[in-house]
Amino acid sequence: MADDTQDPKDNQGELPRRNFVVSVAAGLAAAGAATAKEVEVVETDVEIKMPDGTCDAAFIHPKNGSHPGVLIWTDAFGLRPSFREIGKRIAAQGYSVLVPNPFYRRAKAPVIDNIASFSFANKDDMAKLGPLMASINAPGNAEKDAVVYIAWLDAQKQVNKGKKIGTQGYCMGGPLVLKTAASVPDRVGAGASFHGCGLVTDKPDSPHLLAPKIKAKMYFGIASNDDMRQPDAKDKLKAAFPTAEIEVYSNSLHGWCVPDMPLQNGQPIYNKPDAERAWGKLEGLYKTALA
Repeated sequence: MADDTQDPKDNQGELPRRNFVVSVAAGLAAAGAATAKEVEVVETDVEIKMPDGTCDAAFIHPKNGSHPGVLIWTDAFGLRPSFREIGKRIAAQGYSVLVPNPFYRRAKAPVIDNIASFSFANKDDMAKLGPLMASINAPGNAEKDAVVYIAWLDAQKQVNKGKKIGTQGYCMGGPLVLKTAASVPDRVGAGASFHGCGLVTDKPDSPHLLAPKIKAKMYFGIASNDDMRQPDAKDKLKAAFPTAEIEVYSNSLHGWCVPDMPLQNGQPIYNKPDAERAWGKLEGLYKTALA
């Protein structure tokens, strides 16, 4: 799979469309994250050669030095400004972050034009997500993508290969975290799923059954309505991952971590206090597992 990445010397990807430095200190303070001094990160748009085409992605890292790598799996709305901001916030804490467009087989990002007007109750809106999600969830696709993304990160001078790689996922990205950790177990040292969907199923390929292949330290944050729909999922996750931290966010709905989630029944899904709580769990996980 390493042959499908670009030359390590071309460490910003084949066709960088943006390359600039951004200060994130003010944004972090506004989001509730403490920072002792201004931190500068570089965000670059890159394109990565994949077995099934070319993936457009954001690569975000501190301006100087090499750091542990982090792979972010988005939710079903894909790569967009809100996930770039998540990537910037992680990078500002000392990580080199790749946020790929998981739907590159179907379209370049952004794949949904107006998320604010999206309605989960609208069949036409929901129909837009089906083909996108099917493209990454087809058998074997996530696994081979994960291998290439990790190899790509390891080819960058901004990534410290002496440190383990972390991966985090939201909604549909939760199972992709497990598939990544199982596909590259010797490189992935930490995995976090936030309001992950389909982590536990009754099928023989249920993502939680990948646990024996996974060496990473895991965290699972579960939404209250997901727990109501599938109350035994947390118990099956605990049985599969006995050392993992598993929490139900009793005041939050599926999608609570992502600021631009559309309203549901006229009410906001994003829950800032619980999103910050989840962020603290992620910080702690990476600090201990990627050291």
